[in-house]
Parts: sequence; C-alpha cells; structure tokens
Amino acid sequence: MHPNPIVQEIQLPDGRLITIETGKLAKQADGSVVVRMGNTMLLATVVATANAREGIDFLPLSVDYQEKFASSGRIPGGFLRRESRLSDREVLISRLVDRACRPMFPDDFHADIQIMISLISADHDALPEALAGLAAASAIAVSDLPFNGPISEVRVAQVDGQFIINPTTAQLEIATLELIVAATAKDILMVEGEMSEVSEDTMLEAIALAHEAIKVQCAAIKELEAKVGNTTKRTYSHEVNNEELRARIHADLYDAAYKCSLLGNPNKTERKVAFGAILKTWLADQATPLSDQDTKLAGKYYHDVEKKAMRDAILNERVRLDGRKLDQIRPIWSEVDYLPGAHGSSVFTRGETQSLTTVTIGTKMDEQIIDSAMWQGYQKFMLHYNFPGFSTGEVKPNRAPARREVGHGNLAQRALKKVLPKDDQNPYTIRIVSDILESNGSSSMATVCAGTLALMDAGINISAPVSGIAMGLITEAGGAKYAILSDILGDEDHLGDMDFKVTGTSKGITACQMDLKVDGLPFEVMREALHQAKRGREHILGEMSKTLAAPRPDLKPHAPRVTLLRVEREFIGAIIGPGGKIIQEIQRTTGATINIEEDPQGGKVSIFSNNGDSMQAAVDWIKSIVAIPEIGATYRGKVKNLQPFGAFIEFMPGKDGLLHISDIKWERVNDMEGVFEIGEEVEVQLVEVDKRTGKYRLSRKALLEKPEGYVEEPPRPRRDDGDRPRRDDDRRGGGDRDRRGGGGGGGFRR
Repeated sequence: MHPNPIVQEIQLPDGRLITIETGKLAKQADGSVVVRMGNTMLLATVVATANAREGIDFLPLSVDYQEKFASSGRIPGGFLRRESRLSDREVLISRLVDRACRPMFPDDFHADIQIMISLISADHDALPEALAGLAAASAIAVSDLPFNGPISEVRVAQVDGQFIINPTTAQLEIATLELIVAATAKDILMVEGEMSEVSEDTMLEAIALAHEAIKVQCAAIKELEAKVGNTTKRTYSHEVNNEELRARIHADLYDAAYKCSLLGNPNKTERKVAFGAILKTWLADQATPLSDQDTKLAGKYYHDVEKKAMRDAILNERVRLDGRKLDQIRPIWSEVDYLPGAHGSSVFTRGETQSLTTVTIGTKMDEQIIDSAMWQGYQKFMLHYNFPGFSTGEVKPNRAPARREVGHGNLAQRALKKVLPKDDQNPYTIRIVSDILESNGSSSMATVCAGTLALMDAGINISAPVSGIAMGLITEAGGAKYAILSDILGDEDHLGDMDFKVTGTSKGITACQMDLKVDGLPFEVMREALHQAKRGREHILGEMSKTLAAPRPDLKPHAPRVTLLRVEREFIGAIIGPGGKIIQEIQRTTGATINIEEDPQGGKVSIFSNNGDSMQAAVDWIKSIVAIPEIGATYRGKVKNLQPFGAFIEFMPGKDGLLHISDIKWERVNDMEGVFEIGEEVEVQLVEVDKRTGKYRLSRKALLEKPEGYVEEPPRPRRDDGDRPRRDDDRRGGGDRDRRGGGGGGGFRR
C-alpha cells in the first residue's frame, strides 16, 4: 500500500518554501524525515540502542553527513568510483550538526545514537549545509528519543549591506559575512562563519536575524511532532547513583577544592596533581574502604565538586585558576624564520599552548583538486592542523586527522584566507601546516597567530596581520552573576559555559566559532564578550608585531618565483605545441614549470622557477614564440627541411619560412645538394609575409654583400608554395631555365 506521509511546510522571509516529510522513507529507523528546499533533498535518520553499554558515563553520539554523487548526476572519481570515507567538507557539516544537537540530550542518557544525513538530490541554489541541522532535529522530533529541543540551523549572509537567510551560491560568493547559526526557540547554541573584517555589532545583528528565522523553524518542528503524535518519549535508566555518597563528598571536599582553585598556579600538571591529591587523601582516610563501584562514583562526584568550586571561585573572587585577571592574556613569545629549509616558519607560544607553523609556496600544479557532489574545482590555499599526543603529555597513536583537527584547521583557514592577496595578485599555491607542540587551551587560535607570522616571514603580501583569541564564560543559575574570561585555559573550557573563538585584524572580525553549554545567553553579554575579545586580539597583535610587523619584501631565496606573461589566444597552441611537445621541451630544457590558462583576456602564462637563469631562459623562449615576426628583421634560424627548390628554416620558435634556392646567395645555385644540412644554423632576413596564406619568405643573400660585377637578370618564375610536389606541367613551364640556373636570380657576364 502506498504510504501516506505527513508534511510540514516552512516559508523563508524571501518566500522560498522548505518542506519536511516523514512516514515515507526509512521507516524502520527510530526517526526519519526528508527535508526539501528547491531541488535539494536531505534524508535524515536517527537510531538509538535500547540500552546503554555497561560502564558508559557519556553520550556516544555519532553524526555523519554524506553527499551522494548521484544527487547531482555525477559518478565519483578515483579508482573505486563510489562514495567512501567522508570528505573534509562532509566532516565539517557533520560537526555543525553534532555541536548543536549534543548538548540538548539529557546528561544521564548514554545510549548509542547515530544520526545520518544524506544528500539525495542537489540544487546549487539551495545549499544543503544550511538544512542539515533542521533535518537532524526533525528526525529526532519524530522519534521517541528524549531531547530538550527542538533546535534548528540557518545560514545568514550579508550581501550589499542586506542580510539574507539561506543564500544561494551566487549570493554567497559576494557575501561580506557568512554564518551558520544554531539555536533553540529561546537560546543561541552555536555560531560559526567567516567575515570580511566586519564589526562586532554587524555580527550580532546577523546572529539576531538568524535567530528569528530559527524560531519559525522550531515552531514548525513542534507542529510536525504533534501531527505525528509521538509525544511520549522512551523511559530509560542509564546511571546508578549513590546520593548519600554524593552529598558526603560535596560536604567534605568542596572547601578544599575551593582553596585549591585560588592557588593561582599557571602550571597545568601541578594543578592537576594538587586537585587529585584532595580526593586521594579523602579516600585513604575512610575508616571503611569504599567498594569498587563507590570508588568509581566518588571520582565522578568529586569531578562535579571540582567544577563547582572552580566556577564559584572565579565568580566570587574574580581570579582564575592560573592567577590571572578575567581579561588578562597569558605571556606570549614568538619567533620567525626558525626553520631554514621552509619557505616561511614561525613559533608562537601563549602560556602552555605552542604552535610550530610552516608555509610552503607551490605552483599551479600543486593546487588541491576538489571533487564532491556539490563542488568541483581547485583550491590554492590549504591549512592543515596536527594535534599529536605529546602536546598534552599523552600516548596516542598517530592516525589520520580526527574531526576535531579538521574543524580547528578549517577555522584557522577561514580566518587567514580573508587577508591573502587576490588571485590576480597571487599566482602561488600556499599550504600552511600547524603542528601543535603544547596544548592548554585555544590551540586553533595559536594556529591563526602562528600562521600570520609564517605568511609574513614567507613574503606573502597579506593585507593585514590576523590574531585570534578564545573567550570563556562562567554564569550563575539565572545569569544574575557572570564572568567573561579572555584567553581561556583547557580547564576553563571544560568547566565553563561558552567557548567563543574570534579572529580578526585591527579593522574587524574575519572568522568566529562559538559553542554554548548554558541555557540562555543575553545579547548584551555576547556583545560584552565580543568587545572584550577585541581588546585581547589587539593586545596579541601588538605582541606579534614585536617579532614581525609586516610581510618581508621578498620571498626566500629557495622559494619558487613566478613570472606572468599575457599572450594572445591564438598563440596558446604554439606554446603548447602538438601533443604538448613544445611546452614539455621548454620545461625539460630550462627546468622551469609552466602553466597556461585561457581567460576572456586571452592567455595567461605562469612560469615558476627558484633559479633566475632557468626563469629567464623560459621567459625568453616563450616570448620568442609569441613574438610577431618583422619584415626586414634578421633572425638566426635552423634548417628543418630540404627540398629541391630551397630550405625550410625555423627562424623563430614554431615559425618556419621558405628560403628559396634563388635567395640563398647572389651566385646562381643549381641544386640544393650539399648546400645545407638538417639542423644547421643559418642567418636569414624576413623579406615577405604572404597576406593571403600567412607564409614567410626568407632571404640569405639579402644579408650578403653583392659581388662586384653582378648584373641582375630578368626575373624568372619563382616557386614559393613548397608544400606540394612539383607537377609535370610545372616542370614543362620552365624546365630548361631550371636546369641551367636552378632558378637563380642572376649571374656574371664577361
């Protein structure tokens, strides 16, 4: 029997329609929906296990977003020709959904949950990443999973000063601000995006507008949930607790943890040991040893005590764990040109967070190929972030980048790409690699600072230096008392209510990423946090400028240089040659790398080399190919072909002309035997260009002094076509004269 799906509609401010459909596809999942806008369709499913695994005290949630190539009528590239591991783009979209949904599940719910979102139909004017959060939240809403939602996500962009919800691809390409915002009907949950040095107030205005659109979507999800009628959520019991033990630990250990929070020790390891000693001593002092289960619970309850004591100490004393004031930045030192073999390098250290960052400059050949269902093309700026285990004193296998590393690298890349030279001013491919050597909070922001210094050390002419800072927040229940923290520690990130990363130049913000773990953040508090972040960014920029204030005037000696040549479109084929023969010969002979692109202005030839002589040789070679031959000019050419009526001379690269037998010298030449050899160099003059055929006529005798006593004979028929065999009627027409003088133009008389 054909299903009878339930459909809910949402109208965007510009009149476009979003539909949510359930009850038609994937009905064995706990919850499934199809979200559609234009021709973009997302299938979202959620499935959870009936019970939690034994010993699990966290939420094992996995979110996977995948784009099916068939959605846009494409077959995947590569050897397998099928979708495989998630691309970085898919990982980033998965993270956007995960970060919005994860905090909304109850703290004591520990069943394994899998949310899968598949792009099953694509439309470039309805971008799917803006709909993924809505799809996931809708699937959860029609399931029986406990969830403190609904939530939704939208993209907001500023185009020509106007804000647009869920812009098209064309609008996004010219946007000066682009944010993905997630929220409930009441509170902002997550913000991520990039901007072209906009003000804090502009960013807040965009977030507020996005929230209004989210409120409409959350109301629609509630209506869908009511239509489905699945308002009864599953019951569960995933935790075993000992409330009497919880109360004892709080009563016995809170004061000691509070005092420990005020010691002001900047060393992370020493703080950890000091806090751990409190529980260790308490356990040893127990008259009756705790059971294994209660010992495990004691560790969990003491963690809660630690967190509360730290938070209370910050709120009450306005002093942080490492002794800093709320808006104080940790000590900073930095260095550039640390690695002599790199094209640019820097070390940036802030407190116990350190990044060693390199910049490598490449050619057009080094661009990254992007091949996905939604996007195809090339990327010439890459930033890769690595987080080895030793950076936190841990033993961790060295595997492929995890989702966190992909996300942190993407944030730093968005922050820095806004200040790179435009494509027409930057012919290079640029790769930045940030290796985190120490980590205690905000390693992604250290990457931004180190990346800026490394770019300037490499001689990349960025428009302005960029710095980054991570802001934290501690609030009391109800928000009556709060503390905004600048440059947060790892512990403050863990115990706090907000992780708000902001990057920018002295002019404005270039990127941001915010995750909230608290219900409710008034816009005035967010505004205060942004302005406090601005002061922190400016301080960090000042410290960075002490090391290097502006880009170096030139690239490093061992970095590749580029020369750009503009050529007419008709010369592109001549440079490439048949089957690429000419361009390959130039590269093989000179050692330079050459790339040719065709654009509306003609052809753009990029010549890369880290050797000046190699570069000049390639430039001269290409200039000679595209040069326009001049009548009367002298050229040194090479004999390419011999015929009975003369020789074909390559007088310029790719340009052959006929040196007729009568133009070899003033004396009569009877035949071509023994006159030239293939490959012999001959100096000739261009004397004529046939207007009809474009063929070139060369002369050698024009460069020779006329012999004494030479008398010009009457001109005789000349055969200049040279591209077809002589026919019998040709021979009949002038055979006697040809045999006597070989077609020569003159001779001696006694």
